[in-house]
Amino acid sequence: MSAISPEDRARRVKVLLYDVDGVLTNGDITIIPPLGGSADGHATEVKSFSAHDGMGISIARLAGLKIGFVTKRNSQVVAIRARDLKIDHVYQGQAHKMDAVTQILAAEHCTLDEIAYVGDDIIDLPVMRKVGFAIATANARAQVKAAAHYITPLPGGHGAGRDAIDFILQARGILDQTIEQYLDPTNAEARSADIGVGNM
Repeated sequence: MSAISPEDRARRVKVLLYDVDGVLTNGDITIIPPLGGSADGHATEVKSFSAHDGMGISIARLAGLKIGFVTKRNSQVVAIRARDLKIDHVYQGQAHKMDAVTQILAAEHCTLDEIAYVGDDIIDLPVMRKVGFAIATANARAQVKAAAHYITPLPGGHGAGRDAIDFILQARGILDQTIEQYLDPTNAEARSADIGVGNM
């Protein structure tokens, strides 16, 4: 029996899930201490996200994909970014990520074969070993790349999230068509799929 190709796996995907740190960011976590330097104050956490990934999520939504974030850390920055991108499923504080995936499966009435997951570190392995389409970023740990069906050309925080979307839509043969739909100023569906304008 022949192995299933990455393209065949991509064609089945209905829900695309992302880890955050190292996947939608470069993995850096910048912490700015509170004024006065008190250790018990609330620090400010800074993360940088790729605008290319944000645009990709609009295109993915227009193509009918549901999008989710599943991350171990709790971060207000992630909550803000998820709101701006209109993410369907946001699970933070997930030490055991399959718990979140099980809830997403029930909510979306889909199977593991219809889930794609993008990860970069060993905490992502339990999910990547079960979903139908496991994706590793270019900067992922060796163990994660070994478990992946596809490795993105670009690293986390620099377009890896968009790489995953482009691959899935290209495998379906609808990438160019969906981009043109997005660019059509008269397309109401494209406007509703578009991301927000930031939290400024």
